[in-house]
Amino acid sequence: MKTILFIEDEMNLQKSLASRLKDEGFDGEIGLRQAREKMPDLIILDLVLPKKDGFEALKELKSDAGLAPIPVIVLTNLEGSQDVEKALSLGAFTYLVKANYSLDDMIEKIKQALGDESRSPTT
Repeated sequence: MKTILFIEDEMNLQKSLASRLKDEGFDGEIGLRQAREKMPDLIILDLVLPKKDGFEALKELKSDAGLAPIPVIVLTNLEGSQDVEKALSLGAFTYLVKANYSLDDMIEKIKQALGDESRSPTT
């Protein structure tokens, strides 16, 4: 079973996506410090977080040699092209704007990231 670390502060989205991931056969975890403990197969990261901004979290994840190979999907409400470019330049696999993707679309992007981690980043 693949493990997904989900770093998101919106409780409704946490619950909805976690439930769908479980239905799809994925084990979901929530929280940044769990990345080192659990070594997930994929990380879903919001950029707007209460304590540490998602860009900083992404930078830390990608600068850690043990965590850098883990694909990161950015899932956020930030739509600016500068935000997209910054996240992709920091190593995000793909960048999804929450309002533009259904749960089904998100699941497909997750499967893509887990199925072929050598793919180029996409939006």
